[in-house]
Amino acid sequence: MPFAREQDLVLLLGEDGKRFIVRLSPGEELHTHRGFLKHDDILGQPLGAQMASHLGHPFYLLRPSVHDLIMSIRRESQIIYPKESGYVLLKMNIVSGSRVIEAGTGSGAMTIALAQGVMPTGNIYSYERRQDMIDVATGNLSKLELLQYVELKCRGIAEGFDEKDVDAVFMDVREPHFYIGQVKEALAGGGFFGALVPTTNQVSALLERLHSERFVDLEVSEILLRHYKTVPARLRPEDRMVAHTGYLVFGRPLREE
Repeated sequence: MPFAREQDLVLLLGEDGKRFIVRLSPGEELHTHRGFLKHDDILGQPLGAQMASHLGHPFYLLRPSVHDLIMSIRRESQIIYPKESGYVLLKMNIVSGSRVIEAGTGSGAMTIALAQGVMPTGNIYSYERRQDMIDVATGNLSKLELLQYVELKCRGIAEGFDEKDVDAVFMDVREPHFYIGQVKEALAGGGFFGALVPTTNQVSALLERLHSERFVDLEVSEILLRHYKTVPARLRPEDRMVAHTGYLVFGRPLREE
């Protein structure tokens, strides 16, 4: 049975659904809207246990999922949500040992998903033009102890990527169609390309370029996520849903003859 240990990252889930992710350290306290919990009282408790704040409100001690980690990071930009990133990992075969280029680090949400996929023997090479975004992503990755799997590079990608023969390239930049030549130079033959763009005209421009650069197995998809109220007697959709956040475009490059 797993127990909460010092420096573990744990999820404290309140009865009202509020989630708190903390790294356990002796002497520290978690302050919430329903009272505080001492880390010393959490240490040594089995995962799955019910705790109580000093006001008596219940909290459940759980291991956080990658979904929880991504949704809890500091954000200074729009992130790629887990509903897309999970599909991207499977579609682009992001597995342990993969070497992956990411263009457009942003706050690092997708970087976290990629790093979780390639660890412990793979590497992510993430490019971002803005140093302030690099700083935010560095903090988020460090907090989750994933920075060792990521090389962050503060520069544009017009001049190409430093890496060659990588397994996959994923892009979250404004005009990805301008950089498909650079992508093709970096990818291993038959490697995986993916991009997220918010508008249909960007999709069209990207598809035209992928066709001209002899990419095959092309796919355009949009993922809509609808949650349901978890009341057995009144099962129905939630009043709000996470609908359009972007279009995903995928392809595989052919080798030049």
